Amino acid sequence: MSNVLGQKKQIEDFDLYIGKFKERLSSLFHTEYDYNNLSLTRGLPPQFLSEIMAMRPLSVAIPEHHGGRGLHVKECLGVLAAASYESLSLSLIFGINIALFLEPFAKYGNTLLQEKVFHQFLENKAMGGLMITEQAYGSDALNMRTSYQQAGDKYHIRGEKHWQGLTGAADFWLVTARKKNEHGELVRDIDFFVTDNSIEEQKIEVLKKYNSLGLYAIPYGINKIDIKVPVDYRLTPESTGIKLMLDTLHRSRLQFPGMGMGFIKRMLDEAMKHCTERRVSGIPLNELDAVKFQLSRLQAAFTICSAMCAYSSSISSIQNDLSGHSVDANSVKALVTDLMHESAQICVQLSGANGYRLDHVAGRGLVDSRPFQIFEGSNEMLYSQVAEAIAKLMRKSKESNLLSFLKINPATELAAPFFSSILNFDFPLQPKQREMVTLGKIIARVVCFQYVLQINNAGFNDKMTEITRQHVSMDLYMLVGQLSNNNNAEPLMNYDEKADWMNFTSL
Repeated sequence: MSNVLGQKKQIEDFDLYIGKFKERLSSLFHTEYDYNNLSLTRGLPPQFLSEIMAMRPLSVAIPEHHGGRGLHVKECLGVLAAASYESLSLSLIFGINIALFLEPFAKYGNTLLQEKVFHQFLENKAMGGLMITEQAYGSDALNMRTSYQQAGDKYHIRGEKHWQGLTGAADFWLVTARKKNEHGELVRDIDFFVTDNSIEEQKIEVLKKYNSLGLYAIPYGINKIDIKVPVDYRLTPESTGIKLMLDTLHRSRLQFPGMGMGFIKRMLDEAMKHCTERRVSGIPLNELDAVKFQLSRLQAAFTICSAMCAYSSSISSIQNDLSGHSVDANSVKALVTDLMHESAQICVQLSGANGYRLDHVAGRGLVDSRPFQIFEGSNEMLYSQVAEAIAKLMRKSKESNLLSFLKINPATELAAPFFSSILNFDFPLQPKQREMVTLGKIIARVVCFQYVLQINNAGFNDKMTEITRQHVSMDLYMLVGQLSNNNNAEPLMNYDEKADWMNFTSL
């Protein structure tokens, strides 16, 4: 009984905390500062950011014995959602810190070093990030060129990284590198190292800042790495560094819905408010059938994202090894980011001319949500990987029919029967890459609709679930139609031959 009471008290404490956090954010963004104007300039004013960090939002991702709230996924997602309702940039700042630094560091970092670093986060408003991406390799992380060699009790790390969120702003980094052996060759595995920018020989030089298209609050750029770190600054994997990386990235992808949750809700709330107040020929916009369709689509996105958050809270704790969770992690990340951008598109469209402004929440959201479909693995690549993983399981079980397999797969067995007439086809024997992307989109929607059914069974709104089923069904029909179209079109490299329209008119 005492454990139950303790758990109840913890939930009540967080409810109180998150309520105050939302109120403070609302005051900062709408009363004390004019965020619509602030959003037009790069970076956040130091005092504005300091006021936000004074509420210790990153404490949700710090262990209790180090003074934090205990790394409860539900709380981490709650903070991300509260932030993204006001600013997708702010939520991404928190997401970078939580999923790409604090969680992997809490799981794999040296215990004595953790005490020092976590103290800086709690008491001095420190921030951290992750450096994987390199200019020549992008998502091809296994071929990164950043290398390290041991020299006495330190590792000497050299290389160059780019497009790291918080470039030049983070106090601590997790830097990935490959060991250089005695022959000067890079080994296949990857290692992670903690760096502290306050220590001169660990300071990472910023070569250039990028003029990013959106997310103005977050600095991005090119970083030169030529640093030395003590041996205990290396993270300790449970098996290999590659599995550590997959565990970290899959956990991060599964927690994307936290950033999506507040953002999609904001797009929905703004669209609902506008369409209720705006009248055309005396009729409120929300009474027009085409507008009803758009608003219901936003509500379906809201429902799917809610279900993803519930699923992530149940599975993505640092206690779990997520290195093998490619299907669910990639499905969640790709679909939720597609839904985020589509939600912004709908809100812009419904807002009319006002939506096409960078200082309007929808216009800003349109630009800020777009890179979510690219970073941490482009969605086309992730959908393709989902299809490849399912194809491999189907071959292993000697099942060729997609519906039959999805009905027996634990990740889709509840959802698949809802779309029997759509999914009843054989998986292509030798699908093209473009077909694998489409198949991945199909599978991801079935996977994620299962999460909707699960929260519906727990008491979530039945009508919202039905709205979502209809939209998922429509999407699946469209995707299967695209798959059956057998589009083999390939680009012409010399496309401009016989292609000048002026040569084909006599006037």
